[in-house]
Amino acid sequence: MRTSPNDICHTGQGRSALTGRAGRCHNDRVEDGPRDRGAGLTSFRRYTWWAVPGTTVLLLVLTYGAWILDGDVPPWARAPSAPALVVEAAATVVLLGDRLTARPDPPARPRRGWLLAAGCAALVLAALPLARHNYGLWAIAPAVTVAIGATYLPVPARRLLVAGATSGALVPGTAVSLAAGDGEPVYAALFPAGLVVFTVWMMLGPLWAWDVAGRLDRARRLEAELAVKDERLRFAGDLHDIQGHHLQVIALKAELASRLTGSDPERASAEMQEVRQLCADALRDTRAVVQGYRRTTLDDEIVNATRVLAAAGIDARTDQAPGAEELPATARHLLGLVMREATTNVLRHSNAQHAEVDYRVTDGTARLRIGNDGAEESTASSDGTGLTTLAERLRAVDGELTWDRDGDRFTVTAALPLQRDERQKGGPGRGRR
Repeated sequence: MRTSPNDICHTGQGRSALTGRAGRCHNDRVEDGPRDRGAGLTSFRRYTWWAVPGTTVLLLVLTYGAWILDGDVPPWARAPSAPALVVEAAATVVLLGDRLTARPDPPARPRRGWLLAAGCAALVLAALPLARHNYGLWAIAPAVTVAIGATYLPVPARRLLVAGATSGALVPGTAVSLAAGDGEPVYAALFPAGLVVFTVWMMLGPLWAWDVAGRLDRARRLEAELAVKDERLRFAGDLHDIQGHHLQVIALKAELASRLTGSDPERASAEMQEVRQLCADALRDTRAVVQGYRRTTLDDEIVNATRVLAAAGIDARTDQAPGAEELPATARHLLGLVMREATTNVLRHSNAQHAEVDYRVTDGTARLRIGNDGAEESTASSDGTGLTTLAERLRAVDGELTWDRDGDRFTVTAALPLQRDERQKGGPGRGRR
């Protein structure tokens, strides 16, 4: 069975494990953590970087570089153009790099020094080719600078900037062409204006896609956090419903017994007996709620694990052979705990992109194996009921829990004999606190 990354887990336990890795979503800048790598955001960021800053710098270098190296261009035009090209390329990398690492809501602010440097370099790279009547080259650097500024603006201001720059691009070439009388005023007017529109369009498209991906990723993290809060509210509501009723009745009967102590001791004693019974009932109901909240089974945890891992951007595959129904309740609970702990370790202590879950019954032994391809230096959880504690609990029922690391692969394997039945469920129970 393969679960796609679009599947979002709907259980509180899975959400808790998921939010353990996703707690950095409130920073002003997007961090590239293990979860981003698992979700493919790093690859998308790398592609966007090459598609926007990389392509833009390549365009500037190829177009202006060829003009600077042209022997027909006089030295007075080439000398200032070379450093201006370097400044424009550097400013492009810095400003667009900042834009890719900043959150779009609210829009980030560009570095004013670099933006001013880009504007000055663009003026130099526009004026010198225009003085040589190169109507197809002069507008490239200004168009890039306008597009960079537009990426930092909200949509209404962005539209005004692009409209103003497009209109303004009609004037310089037209004026120079008319003054020179070279008969190219239409080309000198329309080509630079179209170049501004095209450059802005090609630059904003990939950045818009990156912003959408970032918003979707943050929405997925927020959904996980809300699910944890919903689960806490549900559990608090269950406790309130049970304890509220019992405590109210206990308080009333205790007050009645205190009033009857002097006038009717026998009835007061009977009321206190009922209070005692109500306390026992409240304790039993509370334990039932907590046990129902904490109890886990293998089937539920396998389903939950695939959903949680998929929600974290990890390609989760399961191979579950028939036979889970043959396990007694205690064995299903123990293997479910192993499944939960292994899933938590994958989420918190790995850079995994793929995970495999294999469960089958062979030769009277239930075997569960969970592996991933992103092991870090410290993989086993050291707090709570970690792998070491679970290994002790499995040994108490003649089972075995092992884990090993081979390069970046980490595998947890649990084996539990089927002959251990419900008569022995006291064994693992001793490990619980």
